[in-house]
Amino acid sequence: MLSYLAATLPDNASPSTRLLALQCALRVDNTLHVRLPRGLLRGLRLSAPELWQYLEQAHWLRTSPMSTRSETIAELLDPGLLAQAPARPDRRRAADWALRASRPFKTAQAGGLQQLACVYLAAHTDTEGRGLAEPDRMAQGCGLHPEELRFLFDQLTATGVLRSWRRCTYTEDLHWTI
Repeated sequence: MLSYLAATLPDNASPSTRLLALQCALRVDNTLHVRLPRGLLRGLRLSAPELWQYLEQAHWLRTSPMSTRSETIAELLDPGLLAQAPARPDRRRAADWALRASRPFKTAQAGGLQQLACVYLAAHTDTEGRGLAEPDRMAQGCGLHPEELRFLFDQLTATGVLRSWRRCTYTEDLHWTI
């Protein structure tokens, strides 16, 4: 789903916008409608109206006038999304997993970029805590320029999310240990 969003969202979509789009894409029903509880959005720090407005202006979704104080209702506008995603129960489990992966204990006060990076890293880490990614793909998935990854990885190491990281001199791939 991260690759799908990297391809369909505009390049200038912020990490917080991408994190919101990820939750929407994983929680969408078979009619392309999604209902997100406001508590979930507040917990992820995604309740800012400008995030929804950006996705509407990008013609990625349309919020419903039926939204209430307790939930935001939207219709996703790309029917190709359903072809990209697994069955709805699997997507809902993935949405819950992404929610937990974006909020590890050490990043409780992290912003959208750190949260999205944690999801990306968790999705590309094996069961022993070692991960690997191509820098261009990770940068695109997180809405960054590849040059910004070094600063991001240093931040994640300083906060204790990553134990270590390095860039392979031959392949340029990023390697890390959580």
